[in-house]
Amino acid sequence: MNQFEQPEEIAPVSPKSIGSIAFIVFLLIVALSAFISSATVVDAGEQGVVTHFGKIRGKTLYPGFHFVDPFVDRVTTFDTREQKKEVTSSAASSDLQTVNAKIAVNHHVDPDKINQLYQEVGVDFESRIVDPAVQESVKASTAQFTVNELITKRAEVKEKIKSSLMVRLVSRYIIVDDVSITNFDFSSDFNAAIEAKQVAQQQVQKAQQDLERIKIEAEQKVAQAQAEADAQKAQSQTITPEILQLRAIEKWNGVLPVTNAGQSVPFLNIPTPSK
Repeated sequence: MNQFEQPEEIAPVSPKSIGSIAFIVFLLIVALSAFISSATVVDAGEQGVVTHFGKIRGKTLYPGFHFVDPFVDRVTTFDTREQKKEVTSSAASSDLQTVNAKIAVNHHVDPDKINQLYQEVGVDFESRIVDPAVQESVKASTAQFTVNELITKRAEVKEKIKSSLMVRLVSRYIIVDDVSITNFDFSSDFNAAIEAKQVAQQQVQKAQQDLERIKIEAEQKVAQAQAEADAQKAQSQTITPEILQLRAIEKWNGVLPVTNAGQSVPFLNIPTPSK
């Protein structure tokens, strides 16, 4: 191109073309949004409830990739795996002692009834259904036992609570897998009484042990004294005059004893053997 030649002018873009481009971009955005809105993924261990303008639509969605109507369908997921819920409950025993219990409940939602659960209860079913059911089951079960039985029959109490809870929750589409009593706590007066009873039992046991020890020691002393007496008796029966004289000779220093008159006293008096 010659340096004196003028460059060609670029034709201006018409407003109609700009509008067409903007419309195409808009359509692409809408299409992309619709695709994103219609695509949903349900994770493993979950099921999804589809609502169309707030109304439950069709069966639940199982784990995987799914398409729903964009902008008008909503998917709410429920975890179908076993869940653990701990609840603290205050109740009374049959002998009117206050009992504070901590209960762990293993449960899961009924996978075939999730639509009903969502429609009748909602996603906050634990606070609305499980917690009150545990409270009522604990109160009803502990009222059948004395406070001492709650301690000694813990396994039976647990089964009572579990049976009551299963009946209450199965009608609300929740299945109870297991129940555990993680703690039983009683009033301070009862705890003090239990401690005093244990101390008294320990004192009784110690007294019994001391009495048994004294008895054994006394029996040992009696046996020892009896043995010494028997030994002395046996020894006295075997001692003869000859033996006494022999022992005296063994200890004699060779000097004869003397009387006040200065006469010697015979030391030995050995009898003459009879013929």
